[in-house]
Amino acid sequence: MIVQQIVFVLVLATAAYFIRKRVQLIRKTIQLGKDTTLTGDKSARLKNMLLVAFGQKKMFKKIIPTVLHLFIYIGFLVINLEVLEFVVDGVLGTHRVFAPWLGSFYSELMNVFEFLAVAVLLACVFFLIRRNILKVPRFWSAEMTKWPRLDANLILITEIILMIAILTMNAADQVLQTRDSHYAPTGSLFFSSYLVPLFQSLETTSLILIERFAWWFHIIGILGFAVYVTYSKHLHIFLAFPNTYYANLEPKGHIKNMPVVTREVKSMLGLGTSETATGEPGRFGAKDVNDLAWTNLMAAYACTECGRCTSECPANQTGKKLSPRKIMMDTRDRLETIGKTMATGGDGLNDGKTLLNDYITKEEINACTSCNACVEACPVMINPLEIIIELRRYVAMEESGSPAQWNSMFQNMETSFAPWKFSAVDRFNWAKD
Repeated sequence: MIVQQIVFVLVLATAAYFIRKRVQLIRKTIQLGKDTTLTGDKSARLKNMLLVAFGQKKMFKKIIPTVLHLFIYIGFLVINLEVLEFVVDGVLGTHRVFAPWLGSFYSELMNVFEFLAVAVLLACVFFLIRRNILKVPRFWSAEMTKWPRLDANLILITEIILMIAILTMNAADQVLQTRDSHYAPTGSLFFSSYLVPLFQSLETTSLILIERFAWWFHIIGILGFAVYVTYSKHLHIFLAFPNTYYANLEPKGHIKNMPVVTREVKSMLGLGTSETATGEPGRFGAKDVNDLAWTNLMAAYACTECGRCTSECPANQTGKKLSPRKIMMDTRDRLETIGKTMATGGDGLNDGKTLLNDYITKEEINACTSCNACVEACPVMINPLEIIIELRRYVAMEESGSPAQWNSMFQNMETSFAPWKFSAVDRFNWAKD
């Protein structure tokens, strides 16, 4: 037991070290973004977080995947209570430390855990079939290259194996309870009891090896999963909560003005305030990730890569290259590239690449209709449109690189207050007859 305790503490400390190191790096890359003014009160933000992130409110548009995802989500939350017992047992060298304290309730609790384990297992099998056999189109878009597809499959397969490990451990444990007083009685466990006949003929030594292997496999798997998640799209498990809290509360049709432009216009109109700034106005729009708000960068890490945004995008539906999911994935990829350089002591931003052009093309952002369909569809309130608009602002205001038709429209709006090239007083001539 002493050896087990020492090994367990070392494994736990190693996982904690890598998780902490990775979280610090992600935090640094998010902090590359600009400060942003948050609107709305805290109660509205908390309501968003509770309903959308915790309550999965926006998932209920497609009922079958929603129910299955709900099983995985609840299973993740509840089964981790059992992991707490694993950790206590590992540190103290005990076995099912909570069983004597909880009595018969422990058996009921374990049956709930096993029900959720089976539900998670079946849901993951179904999701694997949807992705790899039925090949749901949104999982096979152009941006869903080998790694994003492999990432999703790895997580699903890992969850299946971890659930099997729990059921195997419990089945072997139930047999050992009848042979060794060291194993605390758990009562009858419904699902794992179906596996008990597979172990009854085995010797006690073999059973102990199976039970311990399943125990170690599960706890190491959980800790490995926690480290892996920080590199995976499944980081949304944790970042969905702050992302929904800090999400934009303005009506979806509202597009934020640029503060520097607002100040200049007020100054020209003689409405200057104490906010009027002096010196260089800074960059208009965004060329790289450091020109975006930090909330946009956090959203990139919170993206689930589910593709609901892209499947709802009218530009994408008509064959344009724009994919809102790709916008978020590209932003995250850019942050990851910068993070790797920062991890070795470099600056990261001065590598000769930028988010615009090297990751996201002008053709993509020009295809956006600003309709907010992607924003409405996202289950964790990510806003790809904010990034697209900032990139377009840079192209228009810094490079004068907008399409010729757009530049004509801009000029007409400036001179005639309308997209068309005729006087504002003639705008309603069409209605005379």
